[in-house]
Amino acid sequence: MDKLIDKKQIELFNSVVEEAQKIVIVPHVNPDGDAIGAALGLWQALKNMKKHVEVVVPNDFPEFLQWINGSSGVLDFEKDKVKAQDIFDGADTLIVVDFNDFERAEHMSGTLLGFKGTRVMIDHHPQPVAKCELMFSYPEISSTCELIFRILSQAGKQQFIDVNSAEAIFTGMMTDTGNFSYNANTPDTYHIIGELLKKGIDKDKVHSNVYHTFSENRWRLIGHSLKEKMVILPEYNTGYISLSNEELAKFDFQPGDTEGLVNYPLMVKDIVFSVLFTEKDDLVKLSLRSKGEFSANQFAREHFNGGGHNNAAGGKTTLKIDEAVEKFRSLLPQYLSSLKS
Repeated sequence: MDKLIDKKQIELFNSVVEEAQKIVIVPHVNPDGDAIGAALGLWQALKNMKKHVEVVVPNDFPEFLQWINGSSGVLDFEKDKVKAQDIFDGADTLIVVDFNDFERAEHMSGTLLGFKGTRVMIDHHPQPVAKCELMFSYPEISSTCELIFRILSQAGKQQFIDVNSAEAIFTGMMTDTGNFSYNANTPDTYHIIGELLKKGIDKDKVHSNVYHTFSENRWRLIGHSLKEKMVILPEYNTGYISLSNEELAKFDFQPGDTEGLVNYPLMVKDIVFSVLFTEKDDLVKLSLRSKGEFSANQFAREHFNGGGHNNAAGGKTTLKIDEAVEKFRSLLPQYLSSLKS
């Protein structure tokens, strides 16, 4: 496996970990598999180093990730701000994982900005905004979980990755690559999977825990989305799905129920760009996916206050959901040549 991570960064990481007395790990708002996997995989490894470490999430995370070891001890900032703030006030080291802009913690961003101790960022998204004393920013790596493994390995701490830590790391690698169907073309990624298997993980069990535990309501929401809400625009090689507050409530929406839904239009022949619009209170959230050279990241940054990877990005708008969809459709003619090429 290539030693991709800068040597001076690894030396500083070892120094930070050695000196840390109380560490708090934070993933982004609406944490997905990579965010939770990175947080709990690193949490377990640091605990194995006899470190005092806590995980605080900005809000709840999907039930299909709550089997990961340590998830029951994760503190939800949204549900218990007082206890969470006490943890931050008592910590000397903050590690943010799978995001590079404190605004991605939304209502918790002020707490991160005001943190008085050492801040560490571990992330694989482009164009970092957050300012930290130590920043691991490697967009070329498949997932933050893969980056966590690389950092711990190069730091000489792979022995602290036990089976529980390895399961969490594998979960993030698997989910952030669509079960290794994209952003997973380097031999190193599969070398790391081999190392995780040596730790004793059961990859089939992990896969089943994540993908074979859908609720009936989630399946019915998916069915409704595909039958009634998926729109295909062949003239732009584009598809989209939009879901209102009322529709989500009808199917008793739970965090994570729309995970992966944006990928379905991309399964239609010749579709290269897909967007999922979901209404949440007074905001509309966008999840954008693309194939090939068309940049979902650029589209989200330029038009919907977002960003991410070239082929996977997110955005948001204060427009009503019908207005957001209309804006999106009105922009497509500008990108016709790119979408067709």
